[in-house]
Amino acid sequence: MTEEKVRIDKWLWAARFYKTRSMAAKAVTGGHVHVNGARVKAARSVGIGDELRIVRDEIEFVVIVQGLSEKRGPATVARTLYEETAESLASREKNSEERRLMHLGRDFPPPKRPGKRDRRLIRKFIKKSHQEEG
Repeated sequence: MTEEKVRIDKWLWAARFYKTRSMAAKAVTGGHVHVNGARVKAARSVGIGDELRIVRDEIEFVVIVQGLSEKRGPATVARTLYEETAESLASREKNSEERRLMHLGRDFPPPKRPGKRDRRLIRKFIKKSHQEEG
């Protein structure tokens, strides 16, 4: 666990940012992961002290590598592999609050589909409005 360098895709998988190593590799090649501000390939090695910018499902994480591991372990161990910056944490909380407020006034899911009586009333209303026009 005290290696000098680890492949970025293995580290992302071990730190539990992605469920599988292939998902981590796709994210890296897709430009969703930057190391020290530069876009990298999946085979790029990452070391302690590197800054990673990870975008996952519209959520951005900025973390500093604190430990290295090639093996996926428990979540408690995975959290010790990195430290999220204060700006990143504040930004994520702000974005989550904005998303929550955006959905506050909506009814999810819609109340219900119209029943038989409701459909009859809708047809009656539409029929009346067509008669008034013509």
